[in-house]
Amino acid sequence: MKRMLINATQEEELRVALVDGQRLYDLDIENRTRIQKKANIYKGKVTRVEHSLEAAFVDFGEDRHGFLPLKEISRQYYSKNPKGKEDKSSIKELIPEGTEIIVQVEKEERGNKGAALTSFISLAGRYLVLMPNNPRAGGISRRIEGDDRSELREALRNLNIPDGMGMIVRTAGVGKDQEELQWDLDYLLALWQAVGDAAHDKTAPFLIYQESNGIIRTIRDYLRKDIGEVLLDTQGSYEEALGFIKQVMPQYENRIKLYTDNLPLFNRYQIEHQIESAFEREVTLPSGGSVVIDPTEALVSIDINSSKATRGADIEETALSTNLEAADEIARQLRLRDMGGLVVIDFIDMNSPRNQREVETRIREALESDRARVQVGRISRFGLLEMSRQRLRPSLGETSAIICPRCNGQGTIRDIESLSLSILRILQEEANKEKSMEVRATVPLAVASYLLNEKRIVVAEIEQQSGTKVLITANAEMETPHYEIKGVNLQSETYEVEATSEPEPAANIKPQPQDTVVQKPSINTMGTHRAPPPKKKFLNSVLTAIGGAFGSPKKATDAPEKKRKQSEAHRKRQTPRHQRSQQQTRGDSARRNDHRGRTGDV
Repeated sequence: MKRMLINATQEEELRVALVDGQRLYDLDIENRTRIQKKANIYKGKVTRVEHSLEAAFVDFGEDRHGFLPLKEISRQYYSKNPKGKEDKSSIKELIPEGTEIIVQVEKEERGNKGAALTSFISLAGRYLVLMPNNPRAGGISRRIEGDDRSELREALRNLNIPDGMGMIVRTAGVGKDQEELQWDLDYLLALWQAVGDAAHDKTAPFLIYQESNGIIRTIRDYLRKDIGEVLLDTQGSYEEALGFIKQVMPQYENRIKLYTDNLPLFNRYQIEHQIESAFEREVTLPSGGSVVIDPTEALVSIDINSSKATRGADIEETALSTNLEAADEIARQLRLRDMGGLVVIDFIDMNSPRNQREVETRIREALESDRARVQVGRISRFGLLEMSRQRLRPSLGETSAIICPRCNGQGTIRDIESLSLSILRILQEEANKEKSMEVRATVPLAVASYLLNEKRIVVAEIEQQSGTKVLITANAEMETPHYEIKGVNLQSETYEVEATSEPEPAANIKPQPQDTVVQKPSINTMGTHRAPPPKKKFLNSVLTAIGGAFGSPKKATDAPEKKRKQSEAHRKRQTPRHQRSQQQTRGDSARRNDHRGRTGDV
């Protein structure tokens, strides 16, 4: 049975785990000391417009200004109306500095980059997502297929949607009638009205609407029919979840349970060691192989090693079985770590094209349950598979890790001999400058020992050749590869040498929660007086039950075939367009060659 486990015992961290039996398949760890801004709605002010970037920088009340591209600015905020697509009006003319604008955070701050903003607002409800100022957007979730999609499309035609608005039906909307969908739409319309009213009352910048906390957001996004129960281990979180369920999803009220056992919740289901694997660089596979995951600035690099795997009869079969195991584990680890962007996977080389296609199919099937949008390529002639994954939230590494203060994130440091010789050459170069009277080096203890013992003669030769005094001082608190070199000129003035390598402690200090100015939202996240969703009529439920009991056997027989066709259609949609065109071109070419061959035989 699938369960949702919510661990809220630690005030610094909220952990939500989705398990199938005792296997962890999704994880969300929310750092409560780190304020999450994604999906929050602010009223901001344009402070700077960059024509070269075709973007504006917006002050929305946080320390760092947000980045708002021109394509994410709604026309309602333009100071003048462009005549058409060919109108090359400057962004400075369309959005002058000082313009007040309602924006939503689309991507969190990352490194030195500010938050990515958009003026096309999205309000997520239980069954629908409302886009109040984006009439072109809308539709039905890509995960909804077949008859469910047709039924929802028919229900959407009868909804009272105001002009100029768009809407998306979420997967939770499957099986809901028009009345239930209209109930959710009315709530979102009232919420948008409250956002607009709050924006008129105050001047920018300030926070208007704050996204739900981790408990409510997770229940809203993940709770489905296949989740048997939701276990919470604190009374406060249980009451909060139960209150939300009673308002929005009363049919799931009996699945919300309070866990009161003395044994910790995650230990009960034996998932703590599985969570720890999400923080490790190397993940071991059941067959003895391993998956090595290395996030870099440009992409996520994943390498598969056979290691101790000897399951197959020959090298090709061993490579295939290891790659199939790795495909399942990679899809799982990407969800657990929430890694986004470009991902490159180096599978073990396989000679058979059939085996390569089998691995490609396996990883696509393993990624079907991922909430993020995923595009998967094909294995190239170099054995590499490229894919991209939507970044739903900051990755586990970004929220739970800091840059190593010793290597500054490189992962390796120079050894003692190499670093000592490098410092020695810098000292020699600085000593031979005409302005130098003395050169002072403060180095780690191990480097000082090497220079003053192994290289004492070389240091003396530098002093004799340059006529400059060289002073080497050991600092027991300093670690390699850090050092500090200063020079003294003829006027007895001390100056820093450019080659100095010192640690930067500021990069490692996490912002303290008491130092952060927390904005209060102008409107509540969830309406406390929200009416419960309408119940289905009794007659409809009786007819549905009778239809299920006396349904035609033909539908049951055709179900596997229908499911197979839907799965094939889904995989075709995932195939990149240029690859489909190449496949079609190759097919047309093969037919032409076959026709020529038959003509020649005649």
